[in-house]
Amino acid sequence: MGQTVFVPAEIDANEPRVGASPETVKRLVGLGFDVVVEAGAGLGSRIVDADFAAAGAAIGKASDAGRADMVLKVRRPSEAELKGYKSGSSVIAIMDPYGNDAAVAALARAGVTAFAMEFMPRITRAQVMDVLSSQANLAGYQAVIDAAAEYDRALPMMMTAAGTVPAAKVFVMGVGVAGLQAIATARRLGAVVTATDVRPAAKEQVASLGAKFIAVEDEEFRQAETAGGYAKEMSKEYQAKQAALTAEHIARQDIVITTALIPGRPAPRLVSAAMVASMKPGSVLVDLAVERGGNVEGAEAGRIVTTANGVKIVGHLNVAGRVAASASLLYAKNLYAFVETLVDKANKKLAINREDELVKATMLTDGGKVVHAAFADAAASVAAVPVAAADKPAMPVAAAKPTKAAAARKSAKKPTAAADKPAKTPVAAAKPAKAAAAADKPAKPLAAAKSSSKPAAAPKTGGEA
Repeated sequence: MGQTVFVPAEIDANEPRVGASPETVKRLVGLGFDVVVEAGAGLGSRIVDADFAAAGAAIGKASDAGRADMVLKVRRPSEAELKGYKSGSSVIAIMDPYGNDAAVAALARAGVTAFAMEFMPRITRAQVMDVLSSQANLAGYQAVIDAAAEYDRALPMMMTAAGTVPAAKVFVMGVGVAGLQAIATARRLGAVVTATDVRPAAKEQVASLGAKFIAVEDEEFRQAETAGGYAKEMSKEYQAKQAALTAEHIARQDIVITTALIPGRPAPRLVSAAMVASMKPGSVLVDLAVERGGNVEGAEAGRIVTTANGVKIVGHLNVAGRVAASASLLYAKNLYAFVETLVDKANKKLAINREDELVKATMLTDGGKVVHAAFADAAASVAAVPVAAADKPAMPVAAAKPTKAAAARKSAKKPTAAADKPAKTPVAAAKPAKAAAAADKPAKPLAAAKSSSKPAAAPKTGGEA
């Protein structure tokens, strides 16, 4: 009997995605695993239990997690779920660890080896494992569909015997994976599209999709990209100049889509209340970064807000999850590609090489410890729990005294963000969540369109949101 992989149903009511597909189940079985899928896990993504069973999975229940050697999830497991996992098992998901030190500490106390898929490095061999791009691509697409649904006019120009319907004007802020896909989708629907980003490389990508690039192109702008493809935080002077240009432009737009995210920070504020007030009644703003505080002043997570001047601000949660049937198929392939690197194909068993660059980049907890260097506070809180108390319910880490590192981090805290990563080269698709997912990542060359990231502060870009 082989090692067991368990695929649970997500307990979050706002999460319809699932961590496996019939195709990846079949491949996991081929690697030598016994796969158990919780009954109903795929229903939110239009995958029925019979499809999983036909691919070789056993249909089980939540308690089957207790015998699993590996758990494949979409979102980070809750403390309640962790109580049912066996110590030493591997858990792979979008962990959303920033700002959630208590949850990271809980993973360590549960004794699981946790991998955060959103930390997958941007290297060639890891492209197929890039959950931020796969999910942000779909978020960028869905953002345009959501905007069109709220906009009470047609997007393309239409010339009829009764007269001409003008094309809608769409402005995309943040040209990472989500942003690029938003541009491509809006263009396909016939809108006149403009876009902005603080990274100089984005200009060519925008033009390649038939959109116009808007930015203050001075010397600072030309030096605004890091070696990793992300935007640098701009000076106050540049931000002021860019804000003035953006404000003037936004007042003439019908639809504005924002995707800017900065990893580990709140989303940067790109659109002020004054900018919103300058827009025409019936205009629509879609904020893909709303789960990280939002790019748009007045945006509310999980709500569509209508302002006093009749402008709608759309703040849907888990935008990639709004097209769950497609999102789950891509996410499942991302997970499988990573799992395949963790398996010794000769004896068909898990053999995690802790020196592998993918493992080093994504491993959050291992052997009862927080091992990722970015989460020293969480590591300190685990160390503070007496060994004798290991079997007792964990006290909320938030109640512990702040460490020096925590105090330092607090004093250094900066702006906000969450939905899109910078783009690498021409066009492409859409690193999430609280998702996941949504987030957004620098785009990789592709025939379609990737999306997203940032002006003002120093975004990532996406959709992710």
